[in-house]
Amino acid sequence: MMRERYCYREVLPFIAMVAIECSNVGVNILFKAATQKGLGYYAFIAYSYLISVLFLLLPLPFVFRWSRGLPQLNLSLIFRIFLLGVIGVAAQLCGYKGLNYTSPTLASALSNLIPAFTFILAVIFRMEKVALRSSSTQAKILGSSVSILGALIVLLYKGSIILSTSSPTLSPTPLSPMGSTSQTNWVLGGSLLAIEYLLVPIWYIVQGFFCTGLSSLVHTWGIHLKGPVYVSIFKPLSIVVAAVSSVIFLGDALYFGTVVGAVILSFGFYAVIWGNAKQDELSEDFDMRPSSSSKSPLLLSYKGKDNEETTHC
Repeated sequence: MMRERYCYREVLPFIAMVAIECSNVGVNILFKAATQKGLGYYAFIAYSYLISVLFLLLPLPFVFRWSRGLPQLNLSLIFRIFLLGVIGVAAQLCGYKGLNYTSPTLASALSNLIPAFTFILAVIFRMEKVALRSSSTQAKILGSSVSILGALIVLLYKGSIILSTSSPTLSPTPLSPMGSTSQTNWVLGGSLLAIEYLLVPIWYIVQGFFCTGLSSLVHTWGIHLKGPVYVSIFKPLSIVVAAVSSVIFLGDALYFGTVVGAVILSFGFYAVIWGNAKQDELSEDFDMRPSSSSKSPLLLSYKGKDNEETTHC
């Protein structure tokens, strides 16, 4: 019994987190390889949606039992579903087009912008209060700023090649000119990837919950079981997996600027996640405290007794 509980609480979440990060990178590697063979990214998106419907969406009603019935189909719900579809497709188009110009390593590095963009959008839409004296808010602001700085470094600076299977004579100079075609495509592709990771939190806000797709299902289960900090630990793992896989299977080069920017992005990512976890911890502590309404009658009765004693004296 103890062994089964240990496997469920410790071993299974670890395997699931590693597997889901590797699978996310695997999809990007598969897309890059398919487009290099001539497959258009519109067709790849269509195939991915078809596979998701057949192997994920349709079996869900047979696996999970819904406690509530379907919501009433009205104009507001139809508009929200339409908006979700538009945002989701636009995010995938930007992501795959950006991936076509860049590499899976850059895509994995820039995916760490999602918590920062989520925090910024939550502040803009007044879904989160900003308390500048709070350590959690300070961590999220600092983490968002560091994440954006890391993204700019990844986009604007390549540097020398660290790891590559191709000839070193193809290595660019540490400060390659911005007017070159390869550098322009790199910046354009990275910008499209950043737009994708900006649309993802907007999609979350419109949807109202995070549980969608296999990746989000596993992450939601992991957060419920182990907490958000544990799940976030595995996120930068995708950068390492993507870098090694891109070099081995695609022949891409790993640049010094990508490594530096990815490290900075990871620090910013962890700062935002730590701020969220700290805020949740403070909220739980506040909720566990006795309410003021429960204290008031005791204080009033105590004062009443004092007054009675004074009157008797």
